[in-house]
Amino acid sequence: MAAHESHYTLPLPAFDRPVKLLVVVAPYYKDITDNMVAGARAIAASCGAEVDLVEVPGALEVPTAIAMAERQAKYDGYVALGCVIRGETTHYDTVCNDSSRAITLLGLQGACIGNGILTVENRAQAEVRADPAGQNKGGGAAAAALHLIALSRKWAGQTKGIGFRA
Repeated sequence: MAAHESHYTLPLPAFDRPVKLLVVVAPYYKDITDNMVAGARAIAASCGAEVDLVEVPGALEVPTAIAMAERQAKYDGYVALGCVIRGETTHYDTVCNDSSRAITLLGLQGACIGNGILTVENRAQAEVRADPAGQNKGGGAAAAALHLIALSRKWAGQTKGIGFRA
């Protein structure tokens, strides 16, 4: 059973310059996402990161808000939070797939994003995953963004050059 497995978690990175994170949350299931935000804030604080928070109507709007912030604001990274619980229609599949795909595409374009949009079968699964004292998926998403920021800073200014090498 997956619940009894242990998983390795990377130690959190250290930063020599301030880090500014934007948490973008879709609070459709507000009690769930409030726990995820608390977990994300705690992890960010443990690295000394400053956190801003914005709310959007739903999980499909999370990547749009991140893309807008990436173009128009000054953030080092982003934490995408929300919860999608399977219902009776195929809308669940659309929301899960499209929000995840859009977040992945933004990441491939260079945005440092931790994806914490839960995709679950029922509320009980969401509650366990959102709990900061449990699986802390909000904290995990913040940690992922922080790790990507650390990599981005490590590699900043390094270029492979253009054309032929001397």
